[in-house]
Amino acid sequence: MRKSLVAALLVLAVAGIALSGCTATVTKGSTVRVAVSQAFSSYNAKTSFGNVAANAGIVTATNSQFNYYDNRPALQKDESFGTYQVVSKQPFRVKYTIRDGVKWSDGAAVDGADLLLSWAANSGALNTPGFDNESYTDPDTGRYTKPFPAGVVHFDGFSGNGLQLVTKTPVIGDDNRSLTLTYDHPFVDWELVFGVGLPAHVVAQKALGVEGATRAEDALVTAIQKRDTAKLSKIARFWDTGFDFTTMPKDKSLVIGTGPYTLTGLTATGATLTANPHYSGDHRSKFERVELRFITDPLAAVAALRAGQVDVISPQPSADVAKALLSVDNATVLSGSDGPYEHLDLQFSHSRNGTFDDPVVRNAFLKTVPRQKILDDLIVPLQEEARLRSSQVFLPGEQGYATSVRANGSSAYATVDIEGAKTLLAQAGVVGPQVCILFDPSNPRRVAEYTAIRDSAALAGFTVTDCSSTDWRQLLGTDGAYDASLYALRPSSLAVSAVSAAFRSDSPVGNDNFYANPDVDALIDSLSATADRSQQRAILQKIDARVWADAYGVPLYQFPAVTAFNDHVTGVAPSPLSPNLLWNVWDWSPVDKR
Repeated sequence: MRKSLVAALLVLAVAGIALSGCTATVTKGSTVRVAVSQAFSSYNAKTSFGNVAANAGIVTATNSQFNYYDNRPALQKDESFGTYQVVSKQPFRVKYTIRDGVKWSDGAAVDGADLLLSWAANSGALNTPGFDNESYTDPDTGRYTKPFPAGVVHFDGFSGNGLQLVTKTPVIGDDNRSLTLTYDHPFVDWELVFGVGLPAHVVAQKALGVEGATRAEDALVTAIQKRDTAKLSKIARFWDTGFDFTTMPKDKSLVIGTGPYTLTGLTATGATLTANPHYSGDHRSKFERVELRFITDPLAAVAALRAGQVDVISPQPSADVAKALLSVDNATVLSGSDGPYEHLDLQFSHSRNGTFDDPVVRNAFLKTVPRQKILDDLIVPLQEEARLRSSQVFLPGEQGYATSVRANGSSAYATVDIEGAKTLLAQAGVVGPQVCILFDPSNPRRVAEYTAIRDSAALAGFTVTDCSSTDWRQLLGTDGAYDASLYALRPSSLAVSAVSAAFRSDSPVGNDNFYANPDVDALIDSLSATADRSQQRAILQKIDARVWADAYGVPLYQFPAVTAFNDHVTGVAPSPLSPNLLWNVWDWSPVDKR
């Protein structure tokens, strides 16, 4: 029996109960088939090229970490893989220890060399100072097009998240199972910056031509500890590019992992994950095989679910997708919010017209932004329970969000106030201010948002023009290019230090609108030295209110998300944070229909 759309779409709240792992054994011969929207391109999801959702899902399923986010989202530890603890506050030191018996899928032990390589690759501490890799990168694909100059060391890792504060070479200990990191100064989000990445023995064998896993690891550790530029340049080059592939490599050492599954098949149209016989942790797989199909068209994914060709889908939501899902029998449909959120930022200086240098004009413009109309027209048809996002720093559903929204001043911009905007413009002595908005013209939703903002602002006397560009990402922060920007942010964690990147006046990344407030800078400094979570929330709430008072811009809405699965599988519980759908694939179970 077909149900109405509202009845069919069950709300998956971000505050929902997370599913927990167990030690059930794999069901022999079982397979779950999953449609994903992007093709795989790299087994190293930490590089600029490899850091995309399609890679993150497979890498997460095939590799364990010290911690991970569940679907609430809340940070969970996996002590069956390893443990970590602060061993000194002055200086600030953190020790990571791999659990005894944890192995790569080729049977080699996970050890201190693997940990040390992860630090070297993601801290930037060993990189050649001042080297710019831009001229060596294909701007269309992000791939490196040619080798770096001789002697250049450049790990293209995930630096800038806090691990760059560990400039001293960490110390291996505990019979080669631990690594102790010493931070230059305490860092509030230390729990989120470190994990095991690629296998050190494989990287060293391929980069240095050393035979044998132990000898290769020893060579890599020595190169890092002695900061041997000649060897490190080779190690970095292979780490950056050696794990990029779109079909199954002949060298199977390139796909070994530490998680409940291993990558055993890869073509241009899909991938196969198979239960890892060497896995001994708490997240043991229930399905023997996970078959991923790369289906970019959302309606094609729904059709594949309807035809029984796949069991689980998570397509990009649209009115057509919602309608099509009604025709799928015996399917559970979960509707909720994704991690990315749409927002409008105003340029505080260095803009095209200088319009928003005046805080009164900023305030006036934000009063004209039809936030509720944008939500009602574009999102509510896909997610009936959708609400405006009204915090600049908290994710809806996250602890602290509701309290912050009640006091941060966002209510002043919940509805359009044209008369209030006119009064402020008169107060500022400004007539017909010009506002050129940067956005992606190829995105229909963003075009519709721009049009709604333009038409509403015109009622108050603003002239809003089109500064759109398909190269909008490269234009962010460019002097004189635009007056306001309309795009989405995709947080990968709930790191409180993210506010520093966005709002600190001297931030080298994230502060693309030249926002500067000394009070906010001081609050950020206080936040970076505060470990207590309740005190962190209190500081974040003060930052949220200050940013709203400065008329920084307005968040609009969380992206909607939809996941559907048939009655062959249970345990599917998508998360709003990457890797979204596959974060708990180890917890999915086959349904016995006997």
